[in-house]
Amino acid sequence: MPDSAPSVSSSPAGGTGPSRTLDLSLAPTPPMGWNNWNTTNDGPEFDEEMVLATADFFVSSGLKDAGYEYVNLDDCWALPERDEHGDLVPDPVRFPHGIKALADYVHSKGLKFGIYTSAGSHTCSPIGFPGALDHEEQDALLFASYEVDYLKYDNCHNEGRDAVQRYTRMRDALVATGRPIVYSICEWGQNDPWTWAKGVGHLWRTTGDISDNWASLLKLTKQNMVLAEYAGPGHWNDPDMLEVGNGGMTDTEYRTHFGLWAIMAAPLLIGSDLRRVTPETMEILVNTEVIAVDQDPLGVQGAPIRSEGGLHVFVKPLADGSRAVALFNETDEAADISTSAAEVGLPEAASYEVRDLWAHTTEKGGGSLAQNVPAHGTALYRVVAAG
Repeated sequence: MPDSAPSVSSSPAGGTGPSRTLDLSLAPTPPMGWNNWNTTNDGPEFDEEMVLATADFFVSSGLKDAGYEYVNLDDCWALPERDEHGDLVPDPVRFPHGIKALADYVHSKGLKFGIYTSAGSHTCSPIGFPGALDHEEQDALLFASYEVDYLKYDNCHNEGRDAVQRYTRMRDALVATGRPIVYSICEWGQNDPWTWAKGVGHLWRTTGDISDNWASLLKLTKQNMVLAEYAGPGHWNDPDMLEVGNGGMTDTEYRTHFGLWAIMAAPLLIGSDLRRVTPETMEILVNTEVIAVDQDPLGVQGAPIRSEGGLHVFVKPLADGSRAVALFNETDEAADISTSAAEVGLPEAASYEVRDLWAHTTEKGGGSLAQNVPAHGTALYRVVAAG
């Protein structure tokens, strides 16, 4: 596993100079939380009431207890023009009490607050909101004054400027504020950020944007699953936010989505409107046994050890010596998938305990693991040598 990134030092002014050190301990496990974009895009329903209700729901629903902590704003929170001092201005219709009041409310619930901008002249919305290019230090100070805990930094309207320099400059600006802020590089994998972004950001997008359909989910999975060697505590591959509950896929496909993101140690950022989620969606999102796989402190990204004919066996070593095993069927027909304790890397033993993380049942066996997996389905287990 690569333990260091190429030198990407820069001064806050964007020239040469001493590098500012990113605190990797801010993201020892993949971040968990919520972001509005997959539900609202730039629609009017993205507003103060939605964000406050989401924070309340984190607490009342058990999401906070399950490990979700970030309530994050995406694009369209600001006005299309900066003020006379060059600062971003919160949209007074969407957020009549401002962003600091919103952050204070989220913090009062024992949660953390995130915000968004782009490493370009404008953000990604066609409305045309100002980005942070050439305003990195000013915007970082503004975000720190809001007491932001997380920044998603997009890649639109970047004017063709070097990605490493743009993202490093914001890294330096954030660190200079003195406020601990998790830094999410949303560069879409265009410049292979997994090869340079460790130490620049805490997580980096490995893919384009997700859509709420099976083809998109499958494409992003395959792009991300080959990059396991680049992830670890404080530096995570990010195949984009969760679509679970948005209605474009079946519950079987959403379980696959959630299970594969967990075994790949991906950030778990809910993208549905939590005011309208179904019990079936909540059952997926608050499955603490699946979440524990994602949040395992060893910090290994699980990867396929075998892929044949659309049938995959993923394995993720866990801190207690057990293995998380996903049997993933990407095909359109149910199929038998099998593996063994030896193949997934467990020591020889008289018997093995197999915990089904969807059914919440445990069985003992001799080391073979086989399941008839439905089309687009994923069986997910935690396997350990008994005794």
